[in-house]
Amino acid sequence: MRPLAEFPLAARRAIRGVLTDIDDTLTLDGQLPAVAYAALERLHEAGLLVVPVTGRPAGWCDHIARMWPVDGVVGENGAFWFRHDRQGSKFVKRYVMGDEERALRRARLGVIAERVLREVPGCAIASDQPYREADLAIDFREDVAPLPMGEVARIVEIMQSEGLTAKASSIHVNGWFGGYDKLSTTRLMMREEFAVDLDAARDAFVFAGDSPNDQPMFEFFPHGVGVANVRDMEELMTRLPSWVTPSRGSHGFAELAEALLDAR
Repeated sequence: MRPLAEFPLAARRAIRGVLTDIDDTLTLDGQLPAVAYAALERLHEAGLLVVPVTGRPAGWCDHIARMWPVDGVVGENGAFWFRHDRQGSKFVKRYVMGDEERALRRARLGVIAERVLREVPGCAIASDQPYREADLAIDFREDVAPLPMGEVARIVEIMQSEGLTAKASSIHVNGWFGGYDKLSTTRLMMREEFAVDLDAARDAFVFAGDSPNDQPMFEFFPHGVGVANVRDMEELMTRLPSWVTPSRGSHGFAELAEALLDAR
């Protein structure tokens, strides 16, 4: 990972869109400071496409798509995207899996949750689980005492043994049935909503993140940017971003926004 200051001016000037994780990337200590929200607003007003790509639940994403200065949001690690078309006064909800299939999978997730709680003392079902439509979120440090990384890896292992795709964020381990992830659904959204072929335009987008569930994005985008706290999760990661900000969380994201806007 190279310092953000080494991100070349010409490459920054060519950026057309900013994709970003939320927890511990836009937030800091569980809060969304004004500096991060203002950075989103400035990027959006400058004409860049701005899309949060998060593990957070559908209930949150409905609010984010409607209320934040963004062009859409990918949620539950790629289970769907939501977009508020303000010009057309239309709210778009696009799921990767159909309603019936999601309902069948939710029932199985409850059984797996019981096993995880039984075998990994100290973890808990995430407090935002009631607002989820497609995945299971196990809390290992948001509303419980932080667990060692070895226990986080054990949660991932249990989920995988039950046939789930499992990814750790900075606060939760998320598990779901299906091969989608943040990248695959972002690709689909950009093509269907904005007529952008990400495979051809990957150099024109930045992805900002901080944790293992961001690895598909870091691997795909040449200009992946980690906020400084990405180093906290480095032992669980094999794919790291190209650039890293001086500051943690929201302040690091604001530094990235400033670097992009200065280049324009």
